[in-house]
Amino acid sequence: MLDVQRLRLLAELHRLGTVSAVARAQFCSPSAVSQQLARLEREAGVPLLERAGRRVRLTDAALGLVAHADAVAERLERAESELREAAGEVGGLLRIASFQTPLLTIAPRALTALEAEHPALRLVFAQRELPEAIAGLRSHEFDLVLGEEFPGARDALVPGIDREELIADDLLLVVPERGPWSRPAGLSDLHHARWVLEPDDTAAGLWQRAELRRHGIEPEILVETPDPLLQAHFVRTGHAVALIPALVASTHLDGTRALRLPGMPRRSVYTAVRSGRAGHPGIRAVRCALHDAALLDAGLVDAEQVAAESAR
Repeated sequence: MLDVQRLRLLAELHRLGTVSAVARAQFCSPSAVSQQLARLEREAGVPLLERAGRRVRLTDAALGLVAHADAVAERLERAESELREAAGEVGGLLRIASFQTPLLTIAPRALTALEAEHPALRLVFAQRELPEAIAGLRSHEFDLVLGEEFPGARDALVPGIDREELIADDLLLVVPERGPWSRPAGLSDLHHARWVLEPDDTAAGLWQRAELRRHGIEPEILVETPDPLLQAHFVRTGHAVALIPALVASTHLDGTRALRLPGMPRRSVYTAVRSGRAGHPGIRAVRCALHDAALLDAGLVDAEQVAAESAR
């Protein structure tokens, strides 16, 4: 009989590439991982790993097992979710990875609602960039991921991952309240402005530069930072202009002017979970709370509408 946990280690080796990386992800030693994989190979009765220099490579038989391991893991999680649903349980520990904006805006409001409605549910948040967050979701380090997708940069669909959009978030031009850049009719009026932009190796940074160049602007960059609060600070002090998502605008853009320009696209903010966990009562409760919080923060509904929807 093949051991499910050892099958998971094999699947992790396929995803992460090295025994050392698997050991770090599992919080154990490389020798312990190697011992478990050797035991799985004895259980299977066929070679699963072969040497490729200093690394190991999965055999065709091992790759077949990985596909079965992923399917087994999904079915087991689906079974657990169904049992929790049958028991009416909305509790336990859920680990959530997110980029910065939802942690500043959506997460606190959702957490307040969940603490009142589901006190047995415990959430732990971690700030992570999307590739690391998705890798952690697949390796069971996280139960839910909050991600973002910018215009023109469609994320590749990941097998075994269930994705739901929370909100289509406006992208705003943010300018100082006073000064030469404070009253633009559009981006074309800002050829000589200085900009605070996301780093150019991020999806947001790539989109920002492409959007400005589409309007004939080769931006003079004052600051590169992924921190929207720091971006807003340089605008507030009159030193630059920026393109900042609307979710930040609700509480963090005081002292600036935030403009919705005609034709400006939106980014998608979404949740992602492993497909087997999509029906878990706690996951469903968190997704619902995050969705309501996103609509409230964006000003698309009011608190009375959310309460009425929750009561249905």
